[in-house]
Amino acid sequence: MTAGSPVAPVKVDLPEVLDRCRALVRPAMEAAVGGLHPWVGEMAGYALGWYEVGGAPAAAAPGGKGVRQALAVLGAEAAGAPGRTGVPAAVAVELVHTFSLLHDDIMDGDATRRRRPAVWKAYGTGPAVLAGDALFALAVETLAAAPEGPAALRLLSAALADLLRGQADDLQFAARPWTGPDRVLPEAYRTMAEHKTGALLGCAAALGALLGGAPRATVDALDRAGRHLGTAFQVVDDMLGLWGDPAVTGKPVHADLRERKKTYPVLAALDAPHPAARRLAELLESDGDPARAAALAEATGGRDAALEEARRQVAAARTALAAVPLRAAAAAELDALPAFLLGRAL
Repeated sequence: MTAGSPVAPVKVDLPEVLDRCRALVRPAMEAAVGGLHPWVGEMAGYALGWYEVGGAPAAAAPGGKGVRQALAVLGAEAAGAPGRTGVPAAVAVELVHTFSLLHDDIMDGDATRRRRPAVWKAYGTGPAVLAGDALFALAVETLAAAPEGPAALRLLSAALADLLRGQADDLQFAARPWTGPDRVLPEAYRTMAEHKTGALLGCAAALGALLGGAPRATVDALDRAGRHLGTAFQVVDDMLGLWGDPAVTGKPVHADLRERKKTYPVLAALDAPHPAARRLAELLESDGDPARAAALAEATGGRDAALEEARRQVAAARTALAAVPLRAAAAAELDALPAFLLGRAL
């Protein structure tokens, strides 16, 4: 595939691609986690969906899709290297992601993660903090031992700094008013979402490409694409939190509204030139019925605006990928990710 050319029309089975990447990365993940203190390793394995409390194998592994792992492997393959070249990147980013989830659940007071008790509920707050710290240290150790270690660590460090900025903004947004000069604007939300969710997705793809020997322009393009994809994913996740089925999402409906979290659909609805926007603002400022607020946000156009924003971010991700030369098969798989991940809403 040449720079600026469309993605080759390759038929892609994304579930199969994700399975392939997880299978490639899993042995290295197990080896890395196996080097931790046994108790900390058990908590890490529980967080990753491998174990139950006590260390028994999980009856039904509730782990995620492995998107970050796949991005690292595909980033290496897009650069023309074997997928295994991206495995250290995949391990490091997955460890950082899991570390962030452990700490996020504590900060947000979320008692469940993937339909079972969060690590802090299952083991205690202190142990969960310890396990998160251990995962972060292990991620650094993993990348430091990889080829291009110093450059890879700089990329990871920059992504982690952005992730922390995004998390800080997200926490502070909850204390800001819904209306008035101090309200959170949609543009501020986009920056927060890119940092909180997009930074690690971009880092995964960029690290894979870096370890695969890609030139800087390609590494940067994959980072941009992942950041746009992450922003789209966060917007869609916000939508599901308002209007999704808890049996499917695993999240309590309207929890974000109860916690006064500033999500894109609500911010867009408040900004809309619609008569219902004022009623929505009054309801939110009085901590009124979340179900009614969700209905007003939809009537005011928040859902449509969020869909449009997610589509814009996906288009920007594809533009970034098309701007640099990538191996055709991996480029097609990267291009298919948005439809697979966001198709539930797009």
